[in-house]
Amino acid sequence: MADKPLKRYIFASDFDQTLTFNDSGYVLAELVGIPTEDFERKAKGMAKINLVQQGAELAYLLLHDPEFKAKVRKEHLREVGKRIRLKSDIKLLYQLLDAGIDGHQFDFYVLSAAPVEIVLSALEDIVPPDHIFGTEFRYKPSGEIDTIVRATAGYGKVVLLDRLLEQQVAGPDHVVYTGDGSSDIHVMLHINARDGLTIAVSETPNVSQIAKRTVLSTSALAVLAPILEEVAGWERYRIRSFFEANGMLIQEWERVRTDWLTVRPAAEPAQTEGEPAVPRLARANS
Repeated sequence: MADKPLKRYIFASDFDQTLTFNDSGYVLAELVGIPTEDFERKAKGMAKINLVQQGAELAYLLLHDPEFKAKVRKEHLREVGKRIRLKSDIKLLYQLLDAGIDGHQFDFYVLSAAPVEIVLSALEDIVPPDHIFGTEFRYKPSGEIDTIVRATAGYGKVVLLDRLLEQQVAGPDHVVYTGDGSSDIHVMLHINARDGLTIAVSETPNVSQIAKRTVLSTSALAVLAPILEEVAGWERYRIRSFFEANGMLIQEWERVRTDWLTVRPAAEPAQTEGEPAVPRLARANS
């Protein structure tokens, strides 16, 4: 067994609201004195008209919005990383995956649409800097953002992931990706088509419907459960024992399948453009 080679996998994670409890854009707006409702309004407006890649709204604002451009400097991005609230047990998750589990070793990477300075600052001494990828800017000597180098959002995550696969000489099915929002859709579809494992950490419909598994928890370590089930083929009792052996206790583990349906009477005419939508929502759990 000692001579048996480890099966190498790439574990890639989003950052905002996947490894954190809040969005870095809100923390940045609050830090520099911009009302968070203004940031939300502008970001949602861009998402609605598909002005930028999904997830790249903050990058666009930093480059083109007069208020953000005037107030935000490189040091503010680093400070956001110190202020943002991380989920618990990220370091333990990194250590366990890096050490290898039952013949499977996972290279832990973070792929984020957030400015890379934020992610590097937040995950300092947790994830190595060369395993963190975010949106990169060029700066003026004053620290003001000048131009963008690369945005790790939308399809940009697919390109980056394929590059990592080439560097690690790993098969396309040896990928686990975890994310929470619309900026993860492209990469999740890409991984699913190549038999990798995708895990959603939110119930956002457009993501949870695409991901092969959904896990909700305040601990980053929770994503190990579907990994050990789907990749290592472990039973629940063994997974519980593994958590306990590493000082963690799974207190509750509920699996619920949720179907979201919009239902109307068959005789009721379909909504026409300009009329308000009055959906009747039925939620079925099984």
